[in-house]
Amino acid sequence: MATRKETPSTPTAPMASTSPGATLDSPVKQIQIEGLVVLKMIKHYQEEGQGSEVVQGVLLGLVVEDRLEITNCFPFPQHTEDDADFDEVQYQMEMMRSLRHVNIDHLHVGWYQSTYYGSFVSRALLDSQFSYQHAIEESVVLIYDPIKTAQGSLSLKAYRLTPKLMEICKEKDFSAEGLKKAMIGFEHMFEEVPIVIKNSHLINVLMWELEEKCTVADKHELLNLSSSNHLEKSLQLLMDRVDDMSQDIVKYNTYSRNLSKQQQQKHQYIQRRQQENAQRQTRGETPLPEEDVSKMFKPPQPPPRMDTLLIAGQINNYCQNVKEFTSQNLGKLFMAEALQGHNS
Repeated sequence: MATRKETPSTPTAPMASTSPGATLDSPVKQIQIEGLVVLKMIKHYQEEGQGSEVVQGVLLGLVVEDRLEITNCFPFPQHTEDDADFDEVQYQMEMMRSLRHVNIDHLHVGWYQSTYYGSFVSRALLDSQFSYQHAIEESVVLIYDPIKTAQGSLSLKAYRLTPKLMEICKEKDFSAEGLKKAMIGFEHMFEEVPIVIKNSHLINVLMWELEEKCTVADKHELLNLSSSNHLEKSLQLLMDRVDDMSQDIVKYNTYSRNLSKQQQQKHQYIQRRQQENAQRQTRGETPLPEEDVSKMFKPPQPPPRMDTLLIAGQINNYCQNVKEFTSQNLGKLFMAEALQGHNS
């Protein structure tokens, strides 16, 4: 679960539970998250996340009309594959039972996960979010990017699976024909839900006092013009995903050629069989019995297309990250040029 390098294990889906008065038919149009929850997620990564390691946890809260309010969270404990006796479901139930005893919101509304340079679009995340949304329709996954946050602005996004993708996952038809029939592309897999961070008045006053005490020198790091390391790593990950996409395209083209070749052989066999039976009839012989051609020519197994869509979605995410990062740095460069021209 929470101690994984770039491919984390799938979190266990929760038991279905909703808040009083919540309607499962109403989609989640906005997420309101407590500032304390954001700090807990950041602290969780700082304590257990190292480099490309991914940390995960459970989100708790309630549903009010079309707004999902996230009021608390707790992390998944760090463990290795050797901890075979660890029961994830039992751990979650005990945590929620303990929170209920101290009168804290304990309804399961989703999960969160950190990401490494935006590398979160994967089959593991798809399967996990499908399990959550299948059990609790309003469930969301929060993606926290610590590397982008270190650049000067909080990077926290909420995603849900689209209704079309939910239907495909229920039917488990990931063939090219099934995806084409459902009209699903990489841009129709996840939907982003806007996030609003809410703090109490006392916390707002505390943040205002801390901002007053903050020295100007601490803010100079936001004007750092160096961007080679971050941009270089993002482009390297992008190229790796493009290579994966190229390999998937080669596999699909090979499958298409083999299928076409087999269809041609099947057609030739049927024609030869018909000609041979026609010759036997002219000689007064009984025609050969019909055989099951489908058993003689078994079609090749088509490669799964869902993985290709996930790779395309990850490539698109990398491109968006590079676009945002370069636009910010270009703004800094133009501002630095203007300042130099003013001083000279």
